[in-house]
Amino acid sequence: MHSVRYEPLGVDPTGARRGRLHTPHGTVELPTFMPVGTVGGVKCVDVERLEGTGAQMVLGNTFHLALRPGGDTVEKLGGLHAISGWQGPMLTDSGGFQVFSLADARKVDERGVRFKSHVNGDIIDLTPERSVQIQEQLGADVAMQLDEVVQLPSPPEVVRSAMDRSIRWAERCIAAKTRQDQSLFGIVQGGLDPEMRRLSAEGLVALDMAGYAIGGLSVGEPAADMYRTIEFTEPLLPKEKPRYLMGVGTPDDLLESVQRGVDMFDCVMPTRNGRNGLAFTYRGPVRLKNAVHQHDQRPLEADCPCVGCRRHSRGYLRHLFMAGEMLGGILLSIHNLTFYQRLMAGARAAIEAESYAEYKRACQAGWAKKPNAESGMRNAE
Repeated sequence: MHSVRYEPLGVDPTGARRGRLHTPHGTVELPTFMPVGTVGGVKCVDVERLEGTGAQMVLGNTFHLALRPGGDTVEKLGGLHAISGWQGPMLTDSGGFQVFSLADARKVDERGVRFKSHVNGDIIDLTPERSVQIQEQLGADVAMQLDEVVQLPSPPEVVRSAMDRSIRWAERCIAAKTRQDQSLFGIVQGGLDPEMRRLSAEGLVALDMAGYAIGGLSVGEPAADMYRTIEFTEPLLPKEKPRYLMGVGTPDDLLESVQRGVDMFDCVMPTRNGRNGLAFTYRGPVRLKNAVHQHDQRPLEADCPCVGCRRHSRGYLRHLFMAGEMLGGILLSIHNLTFYQRLMAGARAAIEAESYAEYKRACQAGWAKKPNAESGMRNAE
């Protein structure tokens, strides 16, 4: 038996799913967006304000926490829930994507990955067994298998090798697992190739893991290719298990992927862009550093419940950024996280009403243009 369980609640005519994820630390209403707390905290947002955004589940990163303060230290301090103060459900990424982003500073072979720590220069070996061990020390409700990620596009033989190796690493992760209160998700690889995605999904589904992620996307491919890959991967995954699209993404990405049957998302976009003066709203992105906002007394978004919108004007928020005051990044990060949670809450209500197509259409019509923001890649802040 897995310690997390997916409860199906219904499917919209578009294919969008409504469900619940039951975990040892509480129930998550799906679809959901998970804020990224890479090193045990969401940047610029304390845990009480994070709760106020409507967040239900938070992501931590094995790679960064293993380097600093270290899995042993987190365990001695009571685990990731204890040190972060977040008492709700948590998920930890395995570190596979962060290792991928090291490019030439790593060596990958069948045993695992060897790389040099950017913290102190130590040589680190991250194997499937070590990844699971660290994640068990962190103690999140959901742990991810260690996978091998490749840049897209890559030669077919490179994609196939990484896909096959990720299945073998998943088997080793399962064999290394000891905690009964932590569930392990597999990660489907295979690039943009339908046949490789099929082989990856079949290999992982046969292992009966607690849930399945669609990995290896948002690594340089066009959005249309990502959506197409989700479309041919989703039917290969068990309907009774949660589906997680890793490292995605823009508001458009979330709505399009929910329609294609995805339940869970994470991305650094809300906080990264918030720290840089870009706010997500239902009328499109707002760049608060622009001079047009200097004397604007309106709130950023009139019906938003976040503290930045309730208590402050656009002119004041712009002033904070122009003055180099960190409060600006804090308030905009809270606003953006609140926007993402409102977007997902609206999606859940629309699925229940079997009106998801109309909801998605209305949201996209309200966005004047797609944010010219950083990619929604699965990377750490």
